[in-house]
Amino acid sequence: MSDYAEIVALAEGPTEKIFIAEMLVPYLAGIGVFMTPIIISKPGQKGGDVRFTRVKNDIELHLKQRQDTYLTLFVDFYGIKSDWPGLKEAKQQVIPCNKAAIINDATKEQVEKLFGSHGADKRFIPYVAMHEFEALLFSEPQKLAEQLHVPQTKIDKILTECGEPENIDDSPNTAPSKRLEDLSDRFKKTSTGISIAKAIGLAKIRESCPVFNGWLTAVENLKGASNG
Repeated sequence: MSDYAEIVALAEGPTEKIFIAEMLVPYLAGIGVFMTPIIISKPGQKGGDVRFTRVKNDIELHLKQRQDTYLTLFVDFYGIKSDWPGLKEAKQQVIPCNKAAIINDATKEQVEKLFGSHGADKRFIPYVAMHEFEALLFSEPQKLAEQLHVPQTKIDKILTECGEPENIDDSPNTAPSKRLEDLSDRFKKTSTGISIAKAIGLAKIRESCPVFNGWLTAVENLKGASNG
């Protein structure tokens, strides 16, 4: 048993890395879980190409490096490619939690199959966000409206249509990021998106986004766990 845990988070791109670094790292450190965000790598390319064939190379690298360090993913369901484990089955689901469970379970199963000798069964926690990081920004309509300088009724309409932030779909025209861009030309993912998340706060995001909350709870529970 350990009083602390270390975990590497493979993030899809710069925005996810900043979100982790500025909102999750300080919070988790306070409870003894030390997270290090790293952008998924490929020579000459950063972010935007979320193929499992690409990501698995990073997964293997980090699982091999230190046997006492955990590993997680932080990637969007929107935009992942057809080679991703469980994607076809997940797309048949409507409820976000069911969709997330299928694709995350399939991801973990495949990683364990490939890298079981490196303790993947105990050390790997997948997180495929429903359906984009930007969905988290719909957790508090009032704060989002204030940050974008738009009427809250426009935000409320989207949530009435979709039901909850993580149910905002992954269509190229109506995905969370596209809706935010349509709401305001002020929205910039890396700058405005992080400012909105900070204004909302982690507690409210967790309350409104059960898939995200489930993942973060699993990370919190690493403290005191043994991966040996």
